[in-house]
Amino acid sequence: MSPRKVIIDTDPGIDDSSALMLALAPGNLDVKAITTVSGNLLASTCTKNAKKVLSLLGKADIPMGQGPEKPIARPFPRDPFFHGSDGLADLNMPDLEKSGWENISPEVAYAPDLIVDTVNQHEGDITFIALGPLTNLALACLKDPQLPQKISKVIIIGGSFGFNSVEALHATGDNPVSEWNIYVDPEAADFVFKADFNLTAIGMDIFCQPCIAMNQQHRIALKGSKSPAAKFVMGVLEFLSSRGQGDYCALIDALAVAYAIDESIMTTQKVDVAVECESKLSLGQIIVDRRKNFKWEGLPTIDAVDTVDGEKYLEILVGSFLRIE
Repeated sequence: MSPRKVIIDTDPGIDDSSALMLALAPGNLDVKAITTVSGNLLASTCTKNAKKVLSLLGKADIPMGQGPEKPIARPFPRDPFFHGSDGLADLNMPDLEKSGWENISPEVAYAPDLIVDTVNQHEGDITFIALGPLTNLALACLKDPQLPQKISKVIIIGGSFGFNSVEALHATGDNPVSEWNIYVDPEAADFVFKADFNLTAIGMDIFCQPCIAMNQQHRIALKGSKSPAAKFVMGVLEFLSSRGQGDYCALIDALAVAYAIDESIMTTQKVDVAVECESKLSLGQIIVDRRKNFKWEGLPTIDAVDTVDGEKYLEILVGSFLRIE
């Protein structure tokens, strides 16, 4: 079976960079385009960081697009999580000008346009992986309202869905009940959820689980490898350790890529959802209506991941990093 065709919308960021490396490992996915969105950092910085990842892996031929510098309807908030002064854990990633990579890389398009064009080239055969806020996908859908019928599947990192208590301890938005990707652009998330995509969300219930942290055996395997991806991830883990943060912070967004590679590593439930777009206390919160009586009508239904096989996920992740030369 040939690798799945994907568009990756991303905001590198340390965990986004790990996700890109996983996607680009030999045999994993057929990456047709990479677009950047303002999320962890401004889209312009995310574009530079995505290029650095591609340069590290020798992948200069993938079409790239950059989204707007702010969300659809509100100012861009500053991410409280520190990704390093360069957004890449201060690991001295390749200097694009000195490497000459800028001279051979493709021109950066406007992200929503590139999304629409790429989907139309591969109609019905594209999976869209959203690792950041949903700004670019919402704008692309405004340009082409038929996009939900043309994209095979959308996989997002975003939200929380009440499957366990982990989410309450690790809320990443600027309030106790929101997740960062939804919080940054709740209007975009609300639009995308209502657009009737075949959408699967991986929320804080899953990506903050201790089972996705690497064990000592994984670390030994990566530390002994010459793979640039292995060296990057080990550097990120050391960076996180120096700041007292958990290993999982390096591996969050790679979950969406791993799910695109092998959906058997997770299970899902259908949930009816709404996005809080007004309250100062809970902006960006995902409201899940599970009531038997008096349930709101007309809510969008999405698939939300409720369990993850951490061991199988880490097998995919570490094995892929070790394959990258």
